[in-house]
Amino acid sequence: MNRRDLSDDDTGPIRRVTDTPSDRSPGTPRSPRRTPPSEGTRRPRPPAQRPRPAESGRRRAPEPKPEPVGHGHSHGHGPAAPASRQVRLLLMGLLIPLAVATVVGMILLYPWGKEPAKSAFPQGVPVNATITGTITGPCLAEGQVQVGEPPPDAKPCLTSELTMTDGPGAGKSLKLTLPIEPSTPRFAAGDEVVLSYNGGDVADPASFQIVDFQRGIPLLLLAGLFALAVIVLGRWQGLAALVALGLSFLVLALFVLPSILAGESPLLVAIAGAGAIMFVALYLTHGLSARTSVAVLGTLVSLVLIGVLSAIFSAAASLTGLDDSTSQLIGSLGHGIDARGLLLAGVVIGALGVLDDVTVTQTSAVWELRRANPSLGWRELYGAGLRIGRDHVGSAVNTLVMAYAGAALPVLLYTSLSGVGLGSVLGAENIAQEIVRTLAGSVGIVAAVPVTTVLAALIASREPQESL
Repeated sequence: MNRRDLSDDDTGPIRRVTDTPSDRSPGTPRSPRRTPPSEGTRRPRPPAQRPRPAESGRRRAPEPKPEPVGHGHSHGHGPAAPASRQVRLLLMGLLIPLAVATVVGMILLYPWGKEPAKSAFPQGVPVNATITGTITGPCLAEGQVQVGEPPPDAKPCLTSELTMTDGPGAGKSLKLTLPIEPSTPRFAAGDEVVLSYNGGDVADPASFQIVDFQRGIPLLLLAGLFALAVIVLGRWQGLAALVALGLSFLVLALFVLPSILAGESPLLVAIAGAGAIMFVALYLTHGLSARTSVAVLGTLVSLVLIGVLSAIFSAAASLTGLDDSTSQLIGSLGHGIDARGLLLAGVVIGALGVLDDVTVTQTSAVWELRRANPSLGWRELYGAGLRIGRDHVGSAVNTLVMAYAGAALPVLLYTSLSGVGLGSVLGAENIAQEIVRTLAGSVGIVAAVPVTTVLAALIASREPQESL
């Protein structure tokens, strides 16, 4: 082997050897493959050993490394990031004073240390009983015995045999007679009823009176079915909604009713109670978020508008609020009560549920639009959200109108029997109250859509994309 040849081969650009010394004899000319190949005929190296070609003026971007299993991303996985600091401060500055005002109002309006209001006409003690048999015949005075055929104009009566299941006469039987009239319920054997016991002799039938049916079991079954449907569909959020519903009833039973019965202004009590229900129900059901806070603001603004409109037009229409149920309430209390304020309180509380639905739907629509297209500004978000809200307004207003019409259906039927013109019917106290309730509540619902949508658009457009 020639030493110079080896040296030249070592210092060449490529040290590739394609044949070995054992393949040729000394003095044999070097194979052309031992000479350095040119650029055009150079054999490429395997990809792992090939040097990267340098690009003039550009640096090749590094290839992304595979992420380890379980590595999280900043978006699209897990709960949304909290709102930006600027948004949180803005919402806190608006909502904290309102929450404080609600709590202070409830403290000032609650009847601390006052005796619970009692009826001026004490009611009997409820006693449960079961009807074991019934007999229909002419109405007879106590101790009177029918002789011969009853006169044709004799009024029919129903005599019920009952067995009391609780109370002071538990296990004892008695007979009670009721005239059969169109306004009296129909009782039959096997019915479970409620008696009113006036505290007299248990053996005297005059100490008892049938007042109603027992409805506990059917109502409990229906409530259980409702709760099951809500939980199956809503799961944890449905359970939170049921808890919020229970707390709303507690606010009504423990604050609104005692405060009004104690003589406080029904409208102020309703505003404070509605504010408490609004904060508890919305935040407990939908969570503490900027989206829920916007819904709370929209609901509050709409409630104020409904209250103002109701007060103005009930005064302009000279509504007194003294319908049959209110007059009966005042007679039972034995003292005066602001009947018109009670009317306004009913308008505010009645519109609260529909307003919650509208405001939550609008804020959710705006947030989803912003998430789908983060480049949208607040004007585009407002326009798109308002188009969605127009469809929602029609159904929400119809829901409110039908709810009030259904509740006032007996009044509508009774008034229509008067035979006077439509204008007189609509101007009657009972009907005019329902008109004010419906129209004032509907105006508030309509206003809730643009108000909530613009608030949601302004807040959502300032949210960072990763917090949507």
